[in-house]
Amino acid sequence: MTLPATTTAQRKANDDNRTNPPANSLAEAFAGRHIHFVGIGGSGMCGLAHMLSQAGAMVTGTDLVESQTLEKLRRLGALVRLENGGGLPADTQTVVYSAAVRDEHPALAEARRCGLTILKYAQLLGQVMNRKRGIAIAGTHGKSTTTAMTAYVLTTAGLDPSFVVGAPSPQLAGSSHGGKGSHFVVEACEYDRSFDNLFPHIAAVLNIEEDHLDYYRDIHEITAAFGKFVSQVNPGGLLIIPVADSSCRRAAAQSAAPVETYGLEVRADWTATDIVHQDGHIRFAVAYRRQPVGPLVLNIPGRHNVGNALVAAAIATRCGVPWDSIARAVREFAGVNRRSQWLGCFRQVTVVDDYAHHPTEIRATLLALREHYQPQRLICVFQPHQHSRTRLLLADFARSFNQADLIIVPDIFFVRDTEADRVAVTARTLVARLRENGREALHIASFEDIVAYLAGSTRPGDLVVSMGAGPVWEVTDGLVRGFRDNRQD
Repeated sequence: MTLPATTTAQRKANDDNRTNPPANSLAEAFAGRHIHFVGIGGSGMCGLAHMLSQAGAMVTGTDLVESQTLEKLRRLGALVRLENGGGLPADTQTVVYSAAVRDEHPALAEARRCGLTILKYAQLLGQVMNRKRGIAIAGTHGKSTTTAMTAYVLTTAGLDPSFVVGAPSPQLAGSSHGGKGSHFVVEACEYDRSFDNLFPHIAAVLNIEEDHLDYYRDIHEITAAFGKFVSQVNPGGLLIIPVADSSCRRAAAQSAAPVETYGLEVRADWTATDIVHQDGHIRFAVAYRRQPVGPLVLNIPGRHNVGNALVAAAIATRCGVPWDSIARAVREFAGVNRRSQWLGCFRQVTVVDDYAHHPTEIRATLLALREHYQPQRLICVFQPHQHSRTRLLLADFARSFNQADLIIVPDIFFVRDTEADRVAVTARTLVARLRENGREALHIASFEDIVAYLAGSTRPGDLVVSMGAGPVWEVTDGLVRGFRDNRQD
C-alpha cells in the first residue's frame, strides 16, 4: 500500500526533489586532500575516514589498539598504525581528532606548531554534511538503530545514501558508506555539543533525558542544547519528535522547520496502533494524520523499536520512498551490533549482547528481551559506564533491573572521570542498592571470573545478556567461545 498522493508528506517529498537537487560530490571537496585521524578506530571517526577514503582523500590515522576496524581501513588504502610516539605523516594537511582525545595530545601539539588545520570529528562531519542533503538522528537513546534503519530503507530503495552510524550493521556492510546519492544520514551526538556542527535538512529527536552529566549541568541545559540543534534544521526541511516527550516539545519550539510528531497508541502525526508481539515479530498498523498508511513488521525486539521504525518510515516518506519499499526494508532490517545482538544458543542458553548504559535503555532492553525470548531466567551482566554517571543516576539505576532475575556487576568502566569520581561510587555501591530494591545481585570484579561463574551456573532456559558501553561484550564473547570449545553448542 502507498501513501495517498494528496498527503502533505508526499507533496513535501516532491517539493524536496524539485527544490533541493543533489549536492556536489564529496570528491570535489576532499579528493587528494591528506587528512590524518587521531583516534581513527572510534565508531564515528572510522566511518568518516571510510567515506573520505572512498571520495579520494589520502587518509592516515592512529589508534591505541589494533582492531578489525583498522584492518578494514587499511584494505581501503588508508595508512593506519598504532600510536608509538611518532610524528605526523609528511604532507598532512588536516588533523582530525575525536572527543576522547585530549587537547594536549602530541599529534595535536605538532599540528599547531606546523600551522595545520585542526578539526574535531564533529566539525569535519558538518563539512561533509554541507555537501549533501543531511538527515540527522539525535536523542538520548535509540540513535544508532534508527540511523541504521533509515540508511537501510533508503539504500534498499536505490537512493544510495551516504551514512555514518555509531555501530556497524552487517546489512550495511559496516558503519559507513560514501554513496552517490544526495542524502547523508548521520547519528547526531549531544556530548560536547557535537551536533552544533550539523545543519541538516531533516532531523529527528527521539527523546531527551538526563545523561552526560559530566558535561551538562542538568536536564534544562540538555534541553536547551537540543533546542540549539533543532534551530539549525533547514526551514524548508522537517523536524520529527515524539509527541509524549515534553522536553522534546520544548526543544522543538526553537525550530524554524515544520514539526511532525510520532507516537504509539496516541494521537500524533505518525501513529502506530494494534501493536502485536507474535512469533518473534512485532506487527503494527501505521497512520499519518489519522489516515491509514499500511502495516509494518519488525524482526528486532522491543516496543521502543516500534517508535524508531515510525521515525525511519517518516523520513523515508519525506525522501519520496514508496510505502511498499519502506515496509519491505523495515521487515528485513536485522539491527546493529551490540543492540540486543543475538550471539547464539548453547546448551539451551541464549546469549545476547547490548550497549545499554542508561537506566531508561536498560529498562526497555530487558523488557524487550523478556518479551521476545521468554527465558526461564534472565541474567544481566551490567558494567556501569563512568563513575560520575553511576553516582548521579544511582537511584534510577537501582530501579532499572526489575526484569532481570540476577544482575552481575563488574568494576565500573573508568573513562572521562576524576579520581574523586572514582572513589565516590563503586560497583559494590550499585550492588547494595540493587539488593535494597529486592534484586539478586553480585559484584564480580573481573570479566574472566564472571565467565567462569556463568559457565558453571547457567542452565537450560537461561538468557545471558552483557550490557554496557564499555568492553563488557568480552564476557559474552568469552562465554560463547567456552561453549564452543567444549562442543556443547
